[in-house]
Amino acid sequence: MSSERAAVIVDIVDSKKIADRQQTQAALERAFAGVDELVPGTEPLVATVGDEFQAVYPTLGSALEATLAARLALPEGVDCRFGVGWGELREVGRGTRGAVQDGSAWWHARAAIEEAHEREDSRTPTLRSWFASEGDPRLTATVNAYLLTRDHVVSAMSPRARRLTYGTLQGRVQSELAEREGISQGAVSQSLRRSGGMSVLTATAALKAAL
Repeated sequence: MSSERAAVIVDIVDSKKIADRQQTQAALERAFAGVDELVPGTEPLVATVGDEFQAVYPTLGSALEATLAARLALPEGVDCRFGVGWGELREVGRGTRGAVQDGSAWWHARAAIEEAHEREDSRTPTLRSWFASEGDPRLTATVNAYLLTRDHVVSAMSPRARRLTYGTLQGRVQSELAEREGISQGAVSQSLRRSGGMSVLTATAALKAAL
């Protein structure tokens, strides 16, 4: 049985340079568990092998929201790369971790994360995410234009701006965020405007609704 889904592959940027890899892995698993609660997937964000995580989402829009949430939720000083692929996904067997899956969604996700890495190393150093599909090329171009802009904005955010943007994505009100950060509500609103956090959230919500 097969169906179309959004497959996501995540890897840790410069994982070999991380001093305490075990502690970082545990922190990432906690962060991604929170993402799973916020944006439930067909398959949750789970560690696979080495420095990789994988997940499956029912729609492309939910995959885009989940990858944004994951970047915002990352532990300070740690960054990840995301490959999103849309296509066929089918179960081909059973393994120790459950269903063994194959299909074009995974092939596209692998190609996308490799493209993200290549582009990150060349002209777009702030890029962390890419999308691949064999469908409408206009859709692919639109999504990647969003990802290029989104990653540039998020990469420039301070740790506090990321926390405030993530908290807003979680539905927390500004007064609650202000209390957590020990700042005024006005400072929260100003940070969300100046960092681009609110613009990124608005763009993501628009794409999620359309996709």
